[in-house]
Amino acid sequence: MATNTAENTTLRLKAVLDVLSEAVQSSEKLNAGDVLGAAIAKVPLNDQESELLSGGIPRGHKTLTTATAKLVKAGWLVKGRPGWSITEDGQRATVAFADPAAFAAALDAGTPVPAGTELPTAPAAKAAPKAAAKAAPKRKKAEAAPAAEAASAAPVAETQDSSAEAVDQPDAVAVVGDFNTLLGAPENWSPEFDEVQMKLDSADQLWKLEADIPAGFYNFKIALNRSWAENFGAFGLFDGPNHELHHDGGRLVIHYNHRTRDIVLA
Repeated sequence: MATNTAENTTLRLKAVLDVLSEAVQSSEKLNAGDVLGAAIAKVPLNDQESELLSGGIPRGHKTLTTATAKLVKAGWLVKGRPGWSITEDGQRATVAFADPAAFAAALDAGTPVPAGTELPTAPAAKAAPKAAAKAAPKRKKAEAAPAAEAASAAPVAETQDSSAEAVDQPDAVAVVGDFNTLLGAPENWSPEFDEVQMKLDSADQLWKLEADIPAGFYNFKIALNRSWAENFGAFGLFDGPNHELHHDGGRLVIHYNHRTRDIVLA
């Protein structure tokens, strides 16, 4: 691990791309919190970075979250409606700049990924045919096994789907921040006004708010039931620090998932 926060943060940015690239290869879906957590697990926080800011967020965690804007600027990371995703250029960057020093230099200088760089490949894919060939003879002795396994697995899958649909939703969810007057509310940071309430989409169980606001840097939180009694900030923490929003101007779409406490900006 590097000795200072700047170097550590760069290593974690590389880890963010590595984690997302591996997720693409394994078809695993990760939210932003999972990605940041995995990156920090690869490059642990030092004592200074572990200091908690207001709301209980480690200093290094917040620094990393802010620094991911560099990956977006480089065209390697997209923060969109479904969450965070790595671009094909970002995947190629993990190959072209596999060395941490080369990655840091490329990110700082804005060096494009060299033409002809191939996408990373999943190492496990080559071993799969051999494993399947060895397993095949054992299946011949019990041809009914797959059907039995499918029958026993079906109720479990059905139960999981049913539980995924059941979300104990609050009566109201508000986006409360320093831009509420731009939404038509009488004042900012007040969760009781109608203008800041989100609407629940019964199809995907997400709370949504759309509005046109000017370009700027904004802060907000999610407050439930028109009160501050239960509110969630960055990383879904109860009474946590503010969400930070760098908006280019125009249409703003905010989605809130009450199951995970995740926020997605579209």
